[in-house]
Amino acid sequence: MSNYYSKYQSPLNERYASKEMSYIFSDQNKFETFRSLWIALAESEKELGIDITDEQIDELKKYRTEIDFKTAKEIEKETRHDVMAHVKAYGLMAEKAKGIIHLGATSAFVGDNTDIIVMKSALEIIENKLAILINNLKEFSLEYKDMPALGFTHFQAAQLVTVGKRATLWMQDLVLDIDDVIYRKDNLRLRGAKGTTGTQASFMSLFDNDEEKVKKVDELVCEKMGFGKSFSVTGQTYTRKVDFQVLSALSQIAQSLHKMTNDVRLLQSLKEIEEPFEKTQIGSSAMAYKRNPMRSERISSLAKYVINIAQNPAFVHATQWLERTLDDSANKRLSTPEAFLATDAMLDIAINVTNGLVVYENIIKRRVNEELPFMATENILMEAVKKGGDRQELHEKIRLYSMEAGKNVKVHGLDNNLLELLSKDEEFKLTEKEIQDLLDPMLYIGRSSNQVVEFIENEVDPRLKKYENLKLNVELHV
Repeated sequence: MSNYYSKYQSPLNERYASKEMSYIFSDQNKFETFRSLWIALAESEKELGIDITDEQIDELKKYRTEIDFKTAKEIEKETRHDVMAHVKAYGLMAEKAKGIIHLGATSAFVGDNTDIIVMKSALEIIENKLAILINNLKEFSLEYKDMPALGFTHFQAAQLVTVGKRATLWMQDLVLDIDDVIYRKDNLRLRGAKGTTGTQASFMSLFDNDEEKVKKVDELVCEKMGFGKSFSVTGQTYTRKVDFQVLSALSQIAQSLHKMTNDVRLLQSLKEIEEPFEKTQIGSSAMAYKRNPMRSERISSLAKYVINIAQNPAFVHATQWLERTLDDSANKRLSTPEAFLATDAMLDIAINVTNGLVVYENIIKRRVNEELPFMATENILMEAVKKGGDRQELHEKIRLYSMEAGKNVKVHGLDNNLLELLSKDEEFKLTEKEIQDLLDPMLYIGRSSNQVVEFIENEVDPRLKKYENLKLNVELHV
């Protein structure tokens, strides 16, 4: 048996998430980022007068991507320290520079700064995929903005909406989500070069108590790593509240996608809307006729997971002691990557679903026509009053006729005969044609069509403008 198949493999990597998101949380990317930070630190220290040569920095750069994971693992077994294992492994390659690697820094210099850099890169992917998804829903909403459909409250038939208007509710949630993702991404700060307990004492020693140089080395590292600033104060680590804020943004996306795909699943059961179904796809191992909404169900499943694990950093932050404790580390290694990988997978699936939603117009029309007589009663009442009828008496008649028609439908399985009953009642003074004229579904959708257009023009298009040339290869693993 292959060694690969004889141990647990994460489904998030193997089955769900994209290659680009998986790479961001890979060891290769992590330790390349460690080395980029060590290079940035060495360059900054050299610029501020520390005796570091160009030759040493060139050697660090030469081996930035050549990581000997086997040697690092062997050293870690001896030292029980992952960061020092990689400091030593780097030094074995860049021998001329080994004496200045990690100079003045603590483990959190590479660990925490790398975590922030990785989360920022991951948020960029999430942001771009949210934009694609919102654009898919925008096109869908515009295409179906005028198609009347039954609205539902309490999953009971209510006033009409349109198919496109309903999709704006999904978009509205995702617009809020992309705003939050952008805010979190743009406001991430590095931990910077803060020393062991955040006091920069080691750098004060290195720079002979020159505070300006100590502050400058922090600024230079941030600048070289593409960040505007670092946290003004830290303990040994940046505040773990940041992890909660970032994962909360992912939780919100999960909530939005869960709600949207629950709606799709309900509508698919009603045979009004259906997610894409491939020609060779099997819906059930037993019931060959079935077309299960398996993609929407997968999103719902992953969403529950993300909403759940997004609580992890809340517990971690709340239980940190003083300048730091290490009970955050193992939790972070699991919760942060998995929240991003699962959210990435959900977005890929949601993009796929919204690219190919099938709308069954005749089913939707039939269901509207079945319920429309009940919805038209208010307009019928108004017209009858205009012809001299007593509003209260007619209202009671409508109530009684509605109960009779409802019984015909639900108990006897007959057609809805409410309009027939009303047209035969002389007190309403309305002909059957006059009543039929009140049954145009477009009379009952309110401002649905214009709300779609206005929402897209005012809220969606301004946000999507920056993504006009965005092209991502979104594919499903399974």
